Amino acid sequence: MDSAQDTSSTTPVLESTETDSAQVKEEASPVTDDQWRAMKLIVDVLYNHRESDGHDPSKVFHRKVNKRALPDYYDVIKEPIALSTLKAKLNTREYQSFSEFVRDCTLITHNAQTYNRPEAQAYQDALIIRSLVEAEFNTLVSRAIIEPEVAILPDLGEIPPADPQFVDLQEEEDEDDDDEDEDDEVDESDEDEGSKKRRKRGPRPSGAKRDGTKDDIRVGELSTKKKRGRPPRVDTPMESRIKAVLKGIRKPKNDVGQIMIHHFERLPDKSTMPEYFVEIKEPIAIELIKRKQKRKKYQSVDHFMRDMDIMFQNAKSYNTDESQIYKDAVALQREAHRLAEQEKKRPDTDFVMEEGRLPLPMGITHNGELWKVGDWIHIQNANDVTKPIVAQIYRTWQDTEGQKWVNACWYYRPEQTVHQYEKHFYPNEVVKTGQYRDHHVDEIVDRCFVMFFTRYSRGRPRGLPADKDVYVCEARYNEEKHKLNKIKTWASCLPDEVRDKDYEMDLFDGLRKEKKVPSPLLHLLEDAKETDELPKPRWGADNAPPIVGAVHRGSRDENQSPPPEPTPSPPPQPPLPPARQPSNMSNHEQPAYRKQSELSAAMEAATQAFVSAPTPAHVSHSQSSYPAQTVQQYHQHSVSPAPLSQPQNSQHSRSYTAQIQHSPFTQPAPSRSDSHSRYLHAQTANRNNSSTGDVNAAKQYEVYALSDTANAAIPDDIRRQFQQDEAGRVLFFTSPPLDVQKSIKPGEAIGHSVRYMAEKLRRAEALKEKRKADEIIYLEEEANRKRAKHEEAVDFTRDVEDLKIKALRVLTKQLEESTDSMWKRLYGEKWEEGRQLEVQYLEYSQSIHQGKVKQIEQGQKKAKERETVSQKKHGDYLNSIELCG
Repeated sequence: MDSAQDTSSTTPVLESTETDSAQVKEEASPVTDDQWRAMKLIVDVLYNHRESDGHDPSKVFHRKVNKRALPDYYDVIKEPIALSTLKAKLNTREYQSFSEFVRDCTLITHNAQTYNRPEAQAYQDALIIRSLVEAEFNTLVSRAIIEPEVAILPDLGEIPPADPQFVDLQEEEDEDDDDEDEDDEVDESDEDEGSKKRRKRGPRPSGAKRDGTKDDIRVGELSTKKKRGRPPRVDTPMESRIKAVLKGIRKPKNDVGQIMIHHFERLPDKSTMPEYFVEIKEPIAIELIKRKQKRKKYQSVDHFMRDMDIMFQNAKSYNTDESQIYKDAVALQREAHRLAEQEKKRPDTDFVMEEGRLPLPMGITHNGELWKVGDWIHIQNANDVTKPIVAQIYRTWQDTEGQKWVNACWYYRPEQTVHQYEKHFYPNEVVKTGQYRDHHVDEIVDRCFVMFFTRYSRGRPRGLPADKDVYVCEARYNEEKHKLNKIKTWASCLPDEVRDKDYEMDLFDGLRKEKKVPSPLLHLLEDAKETDELPKPRWGADNAPPIVGAVHRGSRDENQSPPPEPTPSPPPQPPLPPARQPSNMSNHEQPAYRKQSELSAAMEAATQAFVSAPTPAHVSHSQSSYPAQTVQQYHQHSVSPAPLSQPQNSQHSRSYTAQIQHSPFTQPAPSRSDSHSRYLHAQTANRNNSSTGDVNAAKQYEVYALSDTANAAIPDDIRRQFQQDEAGRVLFFTSPPLDVQKSIKPGEAIGHSVRYMAEKLRRAEALKEKRKADEIIYLEEEANRKRAKHEEAVDFTRDVEDLKIKALRVLTKQLEESTDSMWKRLYGEKWEEGRQLEVQYLEYSQSIHQGKVKQIEQGQKKAKERETVSQKKHGDYLNSIELCG
């Protein structure tokens, strides 16, 4: 301790105040310089340690857990810490003693063991980190840098036992495979975080009311009363088989006790391993395979297994044969094929869903229309027949009685929600809910459509009849917290089957400005105060939205926009300038006017082209059935989602056009210049796309070429290095073209040498031969193992038969000995004579019994013969009667 003080006292005093404070802290700290260096060395050891297979056990501990990704982590762990925390403390020298550093190292592993299950990778990594820390502390003790009692890891509390129920719930999550919905929506709203917590606790009972009691409903009514936080599982047998294979390959572990599938969960980071994506032409991982499975991309189990084989083959081609990943890929590929063959042999009847649902993936035909997943529909509202439920179909199926059902996600109208009184809504706005309800197909009223607010003002869905309602959606509604959270990604709100699909639109003449209007429930505010509790909506029928929501004076949400400012009155229009008189001056005499005339002529041509452009069908919403200034009337089944509004600049456009027509100047004919670039086939493609007005049309890449003069200015050796057309002009692409043919002329292409390519091919062939030989060896070893196992089974069966014979002999001998001992007890020394008499008596009794049995059998035989004779006589009598008749 004294030496530490002496050492620190020799440090020169600096003028900086921060340095002085750091020096005071350093002088007051009992930590020696050797201990500071040792702590930094230990942190570096933890960062740089790698397992034999290249695994980094410290990676998960580099930074603190993301609260948005795992919101419940901070509810369980009260003192979160990471390796970055240790580095920060070391840089600022916050540790007052080495024991504090020991406690922080222990806290990192203790937190991981507290939150994770023993079989989790983070738990296993924590054990590795703990063993490394203990080894480093023991080294410091041997070097006399710290005392032995300081190196002992403190007891931070008992590690809680794992919850056995969580295993079953985790398996349900794997079977349902709803993790894609969570990762799409986890960052969007508090509703998603709540749903993730509820998912861990298990699903809510189907027959539970909102107040926690149970409905007294019949079994037949169960499906109509069911409320879910997500769509039900309705899988085809093929989808169930794929899920079974994905679940089965998550269990095998390798020789070091690690779950093998962890290597294949996600693709490598493209920024840290760009060479992987250069060598692997078709990268894929379990994460992508699950996403494709959820979105119904696989047509068969073999189609699914093709992607699995590609994933494992990528791992084997990129990694060496001695690596752990290569070995795990070989083992998992065999296991996946075994599971797939096992599942394909099972009959389809083994995959019947709960409650006997039969999935209808092609949709339901009802009343002459096809209703399929992704369709927007109106459903009967038992609380208000004038306001049908706006919903989207998520599932279609048939029950055991042949009745057809849909599961749909509800969208509430503003007057069905509880919101802050300053909240404004679009006309015809709806909000997404977490209500996924089962409805009989007879409850479907009509079609409708819901558009995201970013596209609502641009046009109308193409092909939707003009009399169908179109709604706009901007937010999702959390019914538990009564919050409206703005949607960030519209695709996350759609069923998996239609997330990759888009719809065409009939665009408006211009972008329409939709003005938000106040809440339709302001009349319910009355004498409400800011301190009042949140009001509750008024419910009615069980399988219907609230009859009416509520408003409150509470504080605005952080993500709620302030109420819009009142629209100012338009400024007065300036008087039109007088028409310009014709001039006798030539264009050459007035170059300034010439430029102005060219601009005016160009504007005139553009305006006329805009006015005369063909308008596609259904380019505008129909006129709304309610006036725009009436803010209390919502969703009165208007034909249009918004009132028809006139463009604000129409008057200016007409006046400007009139001015152009009076202009005496004309645009000179444009002259073609060799210095300008010209299009090849790209102009035609662009013109076709622009004329249709379809913003969703696939954009083709464009190809350009310079003029002959400009192309000739490029040196020949440079031109030969690029693609050229038939005339020898260099081609310029707006995006990389497909199927580029590599030049094989020497000196024209930049690439590897012939020797390198030959060596690479030789290595690939040698590796292929080696793997083929390894496969043959593996098959031979597998055959030998099977043969040895069969021989062992045969030997075991033979040994069992021999033991049976021996056991029977021993039993027979024991019975004989016990029988003799019984006769000895009964007759004493003359037990043999007594046994003989008993045997004779038994033989006599058996003979008498056999005689009686024989007499009984003879009597039964005679009685049967008499009965047969009587039946024959009766039959002859009947036959005679028939003949007489």
